[in-house]
Amino acid sequence: MSEMSSRSQLLIQESGIEKLRNACVLVVGVGGVGSFAIEALARCNVGKIIIVDKDVVSISNLNRQIHASYETIDVSKTMAMKNRINSYNKDCEVVCINEFFDENSTFINDHKIDFCIDAIDTISSKFALIKKCYENNIKIISCMGMGNRLDSSKIIITTLDKTEYDPLARALRNIVKKNRFNHKIHVVTSTEIPFKQKEVMDENATILKDRIPPSSMIFTPSTAGITCASYVVRNILKQ
Repeated sequence: MSEMSSRSQLLIQESGIEKLRNACVLVVGVGGVGSFAIEALARCNVGKIIIVDKDVVSISNLNRQIHASYETIDVSKTMAMKNRINSYNKDCEVVCINEFFDENSTFINDHKIDFCIDAIDTISSKFALIKKCYENNIKIISCMGMGNRLDSSKIIITTLDKTEYDPLARALRNIVKKNRFNHKIHVVTSTEIPFKQKEVMDENATILKDRIPPSSMIFTPSTAGITCASYVVRNILKQ
């Protein structure tokens, strides 16, 4: 028993530790939700984590993203996360893919992936990832909107068709219906009614979420990310 995993092994036994060491988890989106999901997976001794994001750490990320610090400003989010993991778990294989995921992304075919966590904000990319995972028999948990909320106790795991008070989930349901995608989609969502953020932060921005970005603090993104990771780990242990 390694000293790092000793407390975990008391809970999930040596067989559970081995299952996690042999697992490969894909996390797409390394922001508030994704960074905490990755952190939890790495500290649970998941053997291989593939992390996907093209963005870099910015000052506005400092209030809620676990890899964000003054030292990582302007560093790619994937590399900031990999360096963080290497500081406490050198046995975890971290694969960085610095790109925005869309329907043309092909890297999924290059890896044997056991589970995927969807932490993407863009609806079209979100649906493309869900669809690609189902086509490749990869289990997936998809995180819905966590912005404009404060109450982390309102976060639940359910299916997309049962979500409420979630504009992102509503938009995803519409695209799912339009494409006649009939599979059950497991999601992490909040039942809290979101705050309506209307303040313009960048008058010159052409993208709405850049012009009027959602408000966000650490509570709901971090809890959602850890909830996603817990769902993945529990499913791996059941295999």
